[in-house]
Amino acid sequence: MTEIEHLDVDHPHVFHGLPVLTLPPADAPPAASLPAAGAVAWRLECPPDGSAFPELWQHFAGSVDTSRVRALLIGPWWESDYTSFAPVVELLASEASRLPELRALFLADVTGEECEVSWLQMCDITPVLEAFPLLEELVVRGGGAAASGEDELRLRPVRHHALKSLRFESGGLPGHVVRAVGEAELPALERLELWFGTQWYGGDATVEDIRPLLSGGTFPRLRHLGLQNSEIQDEIAAALGSAPVVAQLEALALSMGTLSDAGARALLDGQPLTHLVSLDLHHHYLTDPLVSRIQEVCARAGVHVDLGEADHWDPEDDEPRYVAVSE
Repeated sequence: MTEIEHLDVDHPHVFHGLPVLTLPPADAPPAASLPAAGAVAWRLECPPDGSAFPELWQHFAGSVDTSRVRALLIGPWWESDYTSFAPVVELLASEASRLPELRALFLADVTGEECEVSWLQMCDITPVLEAFPLLEELVVRGGGAAASGEDELRLRPVRHHALKSLRFESGGLPGHVVRAVGEAELPALERLELWFGTQWYGGDATVEDIRPLLSGGTFPRLRHLGLQNSEIQDEIAAALGSAPVVAQLEALALSMGTLSDAGARALLDGQPLTHLVSLDLHHHYLTDPLVSRIQEVCARAGVHVDLGEADHWDPEDDEPRYVAVSE
């Protein structure tokens, strides 16, 4: 049976099917030779109180045959105080010719111990999509109200014919980014995941913002859809009950958010979900009767369902519900 992967705000050990290797710093003691450039996913991080990112990049370009690099992760890029990601995007775009084989890019592979996800000072990430037309996978972590103005996560509607997987991990995903995704031309897109976060950190997307994603015509090859980590998880679930996109999916994720019985009932009472391979609802606020009902429906159809990380919630107590990733 297919296992559902739980994605945390952590450093991945594997990216784009390749083991992740952090580039040793330039002043590290001599070690065994580095692996072949295309055999690993390279992670670049500025050491605390170490060199600036441009110097790290030159060390990378001088140590690794970048013409064969297939996957790249950008970790902490600041020297001491947190700074905007914009110079990193500018450098990557300007150096694109050095990375002709790049197929996967992770922007801001940073954990909470290094910087809280909603404190990351992001920027317009559109230039990397424009600079790497053969890119197949893009992960973006960060965005939110803690970053403002030029330091806010932004995306312009783009046309990109190679991108197959797109994921935004955020404690507060701006609605204009969600709308830009819906307006983009991504004919090869098979996997889309959006972590909405909370209004407190700039997560102001609404159900109306995701309507183009639910139409089924926007991304004809889409097979995995994650609309996750949301304060309006019930509204999203209700919208999916009649959304044309569901029929084309193999996997649906409504995890990490504030899903309650109301949203689960709307989802179950809507169109059939029995064609799915997997349904991810982990981190939820469902009562035992609804959990049992979902398990029964999925078991009959052979759908692998994840109902882990249940949180008890009594609506009569007017207790708040929380998303899994916010700050």
